Amino acid sequence: MRVYDVIYKKRNGGTLSKEEIDFLIKGYVEGSIPDYQISAFLMAVFFRSMDFDETLELTNAMIGSGVSYQFDDMEFPTVDKHSTGGVGDKISIPLVPIVTSFDVIVPMMSGRGLGHTGGTLDKLESIPGFRVDYDDAGFLSLLKINRCAMIGQTGRIAPADKKLYALRDVTATVDSIPLITASIMSKKIAEGAMNFVFDVKYGSGAFMKSREEGEKLASYLTQTAKIAGRNADHVLSDMNVPLGRFIGNRLEIIESMEILKGNGPEDTTQLTEKLAAKMLVLCGLFHDEDSALSKIHEKYSTGEYLDRMKEIIQLQNGDPRVIEDYSIMKPAKNIFEYKAAETGRISRMDAYLIGLAALATGAGREKKEDKVDHSCGLELLKKPGDPVTKGESVILIHYNKKDRLESAKKYIKEGLSIE
Repeated sequence: MRVYDVIYKKRNGGTLSKEEIDFLIKGYVEGSIPDYQISAFLMAVFFRSMDFDETLELTNAMIGSGVSYQFDDMEFPTVDKHSTGGVGDKISIPLVPIVTSFDVIVPMMSGRGLGHTGGTLDKLESIPGFRVDYDDAGFLSLLKINRCAMIGQTGRIAPADKKLYALRDVTATVDSIPLITASIMSKKIAEGAMNFVFDVKYGSGAFMKSREEGEKLASYLTQTAKIAGRNADHVLSDMNVPLGRFIGNRLEIIESMEILKGNGPEDTTQLTEKLAAKMLVLCGLFHDEDSALSKIHEKYSTGEYLDRMKEIIQLQNGDPRVIEDYSIMKPAKNIFEYKAAETGRISRMDAYLIGLAALATGAGREKKEDKVDHSCGLELLKKPGDPVTKGESVILIHYNKKDRLESAKKYIKEGLSIE
């Protein structure tokens, strides 16, 4: 088999076989196939796409490049959720204690933030002492003791994905739906869960800009999961406006705790509950989402969700006092009140530009090696549709370095409209 022939076949719109895809991925990981040929393959996929079966074969080849977990000996069903990323998306943090208050296991491996989107690991590390780096034995131990793990992806999970993504990033082939699907699913299936719910976001602050693109990606993710023998469902959620009231790592932990107390903003609370209900239905604990939601609502008053969060934090070496005392997480030194320039109603709050404003404060990273400032970010006092008067505070900018303030204000001015 020649690499040239496989590239030529895909370039001309042919359907690749399992053997051809395995040959490419194995050769690339082992170093026998150079970057320039895999780059040509990626570009051919970008323009010619892949069907569901090809996408699954690519996914399986990437899984086979590393280790994968199986939880056949676990007492309860396994379920995970994946979000395609957005601004203010802290849903994983309240979701895990809610779902694991029922008899399910959540083996969640998450990532760090890059650019205008945040990362679950960065948020969790706002909690003093919270540990996210575990080896295989530590990961399995967390699951057996606590029925969940909120950790970073180990280097042994789908190493082919890391190599391919780095190449996609510099060859303008990132936004290919089959390649996105294989990247996500190779890691998720390798983590061992049998049930998946995908939160596919669309809009200015999301990777998929239109609802149609979001629907297509959701279809690829769910169909690929089902062909692979998993149960899957999805939610399409709007990311034209930031999610919730807080953007930034420490601030999003605060909002997560408020959700668990039943005091969270309506949009984050509803999305958390919707995803949780879908996860529980997939696991067979409820016949439909309405009955699952009813039980989810009942448990707020019992304090069970907070107890589960405390157990998660303690077991992963964090300080559980943050649940009640947010000052334990070091706050920013300065807060600037961004005020309305006129009286009217908030008509636009562009998620992408507001995300860049949060990034400008130090809450995110522009390059993978950058460090984040966990205390910085934005507090949204108003959202689209809310009335404002001239001089009224609309957004609070939490910052430490004065030179970052002007940049944050610039992005907010560009992303905010009042009519």
